[in-house]
Amino acid sequence: MSNPERAHSEDAAAELAAAAELVDRGDVGAAIRRLHGAADGVPLAELARVVGRAAAASGFDDLTAASSAVATDPDDPSALYDFGYACIERGVSFLAIPALRTTLTLAPGRMGVLTELVTALEDESRHAEAVRVLEDHDQLLRPWPDRYLLVFNSVMAGDLETADRHLRRLPAPDDERWAWANDRVRGMLARAALAGPATPLDGRDLRGWHYVLNGGVLATVSPYGVDDGMNGRWAFLQDTYDGCRRGLERLRSILANASVAADTVSLLPDRASRALGLTAATVLDRPAVEWEPGRPNTVVVAYQLEEIDPAVLDELRHRPPGQILTEHATCWTQPPPVSPDVSGLLCQAIVPPWGEALRVEPDGSVGRSEPDDRPAEALAEEILRAELRPDGSEPDGSEPDGSDEGDLDGADEERLTAFVAAIRSGWPMDAPERDRMRSAGPVPSSRFF
Repeated sequence: MSNPERAHSEDAAAELAAAAELVDRGDVGAAIRRLHGAADGVPLAELARVVGRAAAASGFDDLTAASSAVATDPDDPSALYDFGYACIERGVSFLAIPALRTTLTLAPGRMGVLTELVTALEDESRHAEAVRVLEDHDQLLRPWPDRYLLVFNSVMAGDLETADRHLRRLPAPDDERWAWANDRVRGMLARAALAGPATPLDGRDLRGWHYVLNGGVLATVSPYGVDDGMNGRWAFLQDTYDGCRRGLERLRSILANASVAADTVSLLPDRASRALGLTAATVLDRPAVEWEPGRPNTVVVAYQLEEIDPAVLDELRHRPPGQILTEHATCWTQPPPVSPDVSGLLCQAIVPPWGEALRVEPDGSVGRSEPDDRPAEALAEEILRAELRPDGSEPDGSEPDGSDEGDLDGADEERLTAFVAAIRSGWPMDAPERDRMRSAGPVPSSRFF
């Protein structure tokens, strides 16, 4: 064992021991987070013992039993597969990966195991590893879903050359169930070809990859923490009224540069979306109407789609021609069930301007402001009155980092304008359904756990 491998093994063992202590103290959530650093570096029997105790404390009988079987015989392929399957079902796919890898070694050629391993790797956004695993079994791959998964994971890993090579070997599906998957990967590669000449599509090109993966335009790229792992997304954001206004001004620019006309602005029923929609009607100079399913040639405005009634969301997955869905703040860690045509920004958590914002009290302690309970019409007036700071500075006086990315209303707006002009023939996306994209894709960002 080399020195780096020995150090990794020792670190993993320490993480496993810490996780075991946390289970003993009843903090299962913290234990699972510690296991993230241990799963790939400790013996499976030891890992399974700790996972089994955490599962028992959580009342997960299936995972408890599967863990016990692996702890008893870590060389039993059936036990390892059952453990991996249970981990995926319980939302801890990272624990499934070493078990399923070992299963493939002990029982090579079992395609069900390979598919579950790829699923676990996808859940963890380890797309390049998924490609390598699939390519290692090239002679055994079926066109659907195996070669589709090769194309999909190559795109998600940012390797368009490999994706295109495997797409040429992917026939049209015989089974109608795979039609959506066929449309998905072919659409992603078509959008990549359209956007490629205008944007780098590298490991930090958030706007470019957002369009390739989701078919949507990202209006604003965060200037903060760019060199600290955020890569254009926000983790936690206390929103402002002028931030809402800036997003709508960007929306107006996107629609104008794409030559997309709309007859109306549709108001969704929740207060936040209604406030933003009323403001958008003024900014876009279009009449506001109540939302109804199937209305064409309208801009549907949401503050956050996660706040929308599920029945309304289901209708928005099947948008008619000319209906543009825009979301002010799109959650990238738990994306909404439907991908919007325009996302104002990407964040993990956001407090709206009228919410309970964090603030520093005179004594230095941290408290929360009182929420603003005024109706949507009053909030809309507040957004319209907001002063747009041309330098992109924050209301607390903090400044951007001095890079081009920090100039929210300058260089980034120019990039947005050029990008929309380049993709206008392929936006808005013409597709019968707009499903969510669960992975961050080739541009990762730091996040809260």
